[in-house]
Amino acid sequence: MRIGVAIDAACDLPRDFIERNNITVLPITIKVDGQTFLDDRNAAETQRFIDQNMGSRAHEAETEPSSVEHVQRVFLDKMVVDYDCVICLTITATRSPIHDNVIRASFAILKHYRPIREAAGNRQPFLMRVVDTRNIFAGAAAPVVEAVRMIAAGESPQQMRERAAHIANNAYGYMLPRDLYYLRARAKKKGDRSVSMFSAMLGSALDIKPLLRCYRGETGPVGKIRGFEHGAQTLFEYAAKRVQAGLLVPAMSLSYGGELDVMRNLPGYEILLKTCEGAGVEMLESPMSITGMVNVGEGAMTLGFAAEEHVAEF
Repeated sequence: MRIGVAIDAACDLPRDFIERNNITVLPITIKVDGQTFLDDRNAAETQRFIDQNMGSRAHEAETEPSSVEHVQRVFLDKMVVDYDCVICLTITATRSPIHDNVIRASFAILKHYRPIREAAGNRQPFLMRVVDTRNIFAGAAAPVVEAVRMIAAGESPQQMRERAAHIANNAYGYMLPRDLYYLRARAKKKGDRSVSMFSAMLGSALDIKPLLRCYRGETGPVGKIRGFEHGAQTLFEYAAKRVQAGLLVPAMSLSYGGELDVMRNLPGYEILLKTCEGAGVEMLESPMSITGMVNVGEGAMTLGFAAEEHVAEF
């Protein structure tokens, strides 16, 4: 059975990983400052966004995830012919309408695929499985990595869906922002009152950064740390300890809202890198999606992995 994987653009994964595993990306359109960017994990488009310093003024941006109609076209024009089953993984439904769009599109896809496959000489049924990763950005990577691993192992679509859902329930995504004013402005634009003006002013004045976590679809602060570099070191050292304790998927995902070399020079990065190398855990590093930078600001960092439920103390 030919099994394919589709993700939405806000799942932070390296472009070479996406291309190597023939992953289809459902794009997100970004409109900001009179310009339009297509967020589809294309490195050149992401670099264009960074080079124009859009990340510092994108809090008013409008984002348009793939519509129901677009998802239908992607599948019916190509994927129902190329594959016998597609596992589609999206960022958490609590933060984006893309999951609901894919579910709605799936009804029409499964209704209309037969004549398209028959015209290509294939009368076998087409299967489609949709998985909510219950996470965002780098936190959404672990279920995708596990789906790819299970395809390579020859597992069935049902086994893949069940395992991916289990990993999604145990995926942890952490985010460290640089600019609290930006984060508050974007939250206000979206009607999210989680970052108040007082908190933004106080945090910026004292250089206190909130450490945010997404887990099972819920996002909130789990700690406060003075200084971005100290926050990065704390997060890297915590992640290294989780690697030593054992991960459910041998992958650690990192994304950064800017040049990756800036992230790689942060304190604690080398500790995490060496710990992963010693444990046989793959480090998956990527520029943050344009969508991610629009929502949390330029220079923010996210980190994700899957592990057994535990209490994180910062």
